[in-house]
Amino acid sequence: MTKYIKLTLNLGVFLIVAFIGFGIITAVTQNKLTRLASMDDFATGTMSEFKAALKDKERRLQCMTQNVYWEAASEPPEGKLAVAQVVMNRVESGKFPADPCQVIFQKNVVYERVLCQFSWYCEGTHKTRPVQKQLWEESREAAKMVLFEGYRLPEIKDALYYHADYVNPQWNKKRVAKIGQHIFYK
Repeated sequence: MTKYIKLTLNLGVFLIVAFIGFGIITAVTQNKLTRLASMDDFATGTMSEFKAALKDKERRLQCMTQNVYWEAASEPPEGKLAVAQVVMNRVESGKFPADPCQVIFQKNVVYERVLCQFSWYCEGTHKTRPVQKQLWEESREAAKMVLFEGYRLPEIKDALYYHADYVNPQWNKKRVAKIGQHIFYK
């Protein structure tokens, strides 16, 4: 009798393992089929559309890298990420242009004076100072993380503005964080 109980138990365990294995194989296969279908959707687009999208992605990365570099190259990694995040916070706010490059290069005229959103652009620093390769690469990585991977620092999720800690623009805005040498506001 115990021989039949063991046989029944072994058969039960085998059936459970087989059922679980079949479920896993089915899920993996479905996942692969879904990925193939999305690749098929991609294939229906033209190569020129693909190249245009790639060129636009590189353009946005270049703008973000420039801004992070000229605003925060000497800052710690969190400072670089924070500067990039402010740009994306602006893009997502609806109060600024919907493109990071347009946000970065946006100019306003106040009392007949041209003001840039980011000082390096109006000051022309990018035209006269040499670029340090290592700091540029760090800035590019921070820009990629925020722009393409959606990385965000929670403490500045609402920050739209910042300035260096050695200036006092006397803004009437709520301070949300200080990261490196920058103070962030919403």
